Amino acid sequence: MRSGFQWALLGVLPLVSGCGGGLPPIAGCEAGAGMTPDCRFHNPEDLAVVPGGGALLVSQMGQMDGSEPGDLAHYEPGGAIRVLFPSGPVTDRRDWGAPDCPPPDTDRFSPHGIDLVQRTDGAWMLLVVNHGGRESVEFFSLEEADGAVELHWRGCADGPDQAAFNDVSARPDGGFYVTQMYPRDSQILSILKGALLGSDTGHVYEWTRDAGWSVVPGSAGPFPNGISLSGDGRALYINMYLAGEVRRLDLESGSVTAVYEGGNPDNSTWADDGRLLVATHTAGLTDTTACQGLESGSCAFAFRIVSLDPDTLSARTIIEHEGAPMGAATVALEMDGRLYLGTFAGDRIASLPLDR
Repeated sequence: MRSGFQWALLGVLPLVSGCGGGLPPIAGCEAGAGMTPDCRFHNPEDLAVVPGGGALLVSQMGQMDGSEPGDLAHYEPGGAIRVLFPSGPVTDRRDWGAPDCPPPDTDRFSPHGIDLVQRTDGAWMLLVVNHGGRESVEFFSLEEADGAVELHWRGCADGPDQAAFNDVSARPDGGFYVTQMYPRDSQILSILKGALLGSDTGHVYEWTRDAGWSVVPGSAGPFPNGISLSGDGRALYINMYLAGEVRRLDLESGSVTAVYEGGNPDNSTWADDGRLLVATHTAGLTDTTACQGLESGSCAFAFRIVSLDPDTLSARTIIEHEGAPMGAATVALEMDGRLYLGTFAGDRIASLPLDR
């Protein structure tokens, strides 16, 4: 069964692309083009580095409409993959989220964007966009017990009416920013307007425990996707997927102070050198739609990873690729001198040496 988002793409496709087709999925798992794939995953859409390095947190996405569940996993490259959540009963501890937000339905839990931050009290907090059973941001503490990493649910924030979230950026004070792609009850119309006319379809929400939800001034755009917060907390970097732009938004003035144009930007992460790494799709909607509902292998469509200056958004291309062994990269994350790539449609994470 296709998700609502897949039907939305299929509705848009005949109007914005030419011939049908799309690249066939990647079936093999051999290294190539300087990349080494690990094909033991299910839609590893977003990644975060475990404190201290050496391992990754992986968001294995189900579907964006919540019709399929997923999980959060711990991954040691070349070694073990261990599901951290859901993995058993959930303790109802609501000290980090909204007091009236109960634990998620673990049978329906479906993660999407994630972000890990160290809170001002020293605890490590993982925030997760969840589509399963509700549209929410879930709070977890990342802890270590007997040498093993664990995730403990600590609360949630249930989204406003018509919420359709994508990615989240956590703050050390316990608040966060989350991208709203479009109103949930008008996906097809919103994507049509965004793709054909460049119309704004969504915005960024800010959430705090005291004030709840509010729209960030100046954050509206065509299909807000990935989001990152500057280290000083003064600027947001918002990936406007259908506009083909990364925008630097000054939070004090509400003004866009820099723009990068190129492809369709998905998720972004901070590199060790302070630059922003952005996974950008360079394929057309035909190839994108061909990857919806993929049952085996991995999506093959073209992508580019760029490194952006945080002030000017001037770009350097790290890699540009199409086909095996990795396509449709949604995130590029640096760890221990290598770049790790995830995808929204496929069975693999690929890695390559990071050549600056």
